[in-house]
Amino acid sequence: MRWKVGKVKISKIVEFETVGLVDDVLPKASAREVRKLPWLIPHFATEDGRLKMSVHALVVETPQHRIVVDTGVGNDKEGRHDPTWNNRKGSFLDDMTAAGFAPDSIDTVICTHLHVDHVGWNTRLRGGKWVPTFGNASYLFDRKEYEHWRDHSDTSDRRAVFNDSVQPILEAGKATLIASDARITDEISLIPTPGHSPGHVSVYINSDGEQAILIGDSAHHPCQMAHLDWSTPYDSDPVQSAETRRELFSRFVDTPTLFIGGHFDAGHLRRDGEAFKFVAVV
Repeated sequence: MRWKVGKVKISKIVEFETVGLVDDVLPKASAREVRKLPWLIPHFATEDGRLKMSVHALVVETPQHRIVVDTGVGNDKEGRHDPTWNNRKGSFLDDMTAAGFAPDSIDTVICTHLHVDHVGWNTRLRGGKWVPTFGNASYLFDRKEYEHWRDHSDTSDRRAVFNDSVQPILEAGKATLIASDARITDEISLIPTPGHSPGHVSVYINSDGEQAILIGDSAHHPCQMAHLDWSTPYDSDPVQSAETRRELFSRFVDTPTLFIGGHFDAGHLRRDGEAFKFVAVV
């Protein structure tokens, strides 16, 4: 899947997809409630009300840069809270290379936040050691986000993620800690979108009068556009997460701005009563 925003190209590289299986992520999104949102079907939900989601990376090409936004779950990792994410042997890097994006061609990695399914391919296992997957890239971490997880990875699964997918980037001298509103290139800047995690950021693209925003996990699924209060138990601050959605969506609603999620495809945001709906780009 590819999209174009002015001179910027965005490509989605899928690690894996899911249908249903999200009770722990969005417990209020029952099949009954999802079926009340017919605009979700067929792109974001099935006819019987199961949510469609994916874990993916987004490759952003500007005239001067190749940037990866978020890096999925990764291979060979251990200690994950979801046992199916342990010791994976997926084809993500091969798929990425086949799409024209060899790891060594990437010059920048941006993590919207430092959760398990957004940092996994930051590193890969080589000779029993975790090394940067994108050896020629500078990895950009929001300073507040990094410091939070450095100091508060207080469960075994969180500590495992930090130790194998974040800290090795620092040790390799590849990390740059940045502000939540940093400008990355002429076309790309960050917008602070806290709530899901303390230093969560979204990636804003503006090129030749066209705009896109890569929202990470500000919303896990478009159903949260209709129900802003459907926060996930994985949010650091569910109230702030809902308020961030309201502020972010209100800013860009009914504009040509392309929205792309950390777990769903692109669309445009439209006002729908007191909330919002999402129109898929096909």
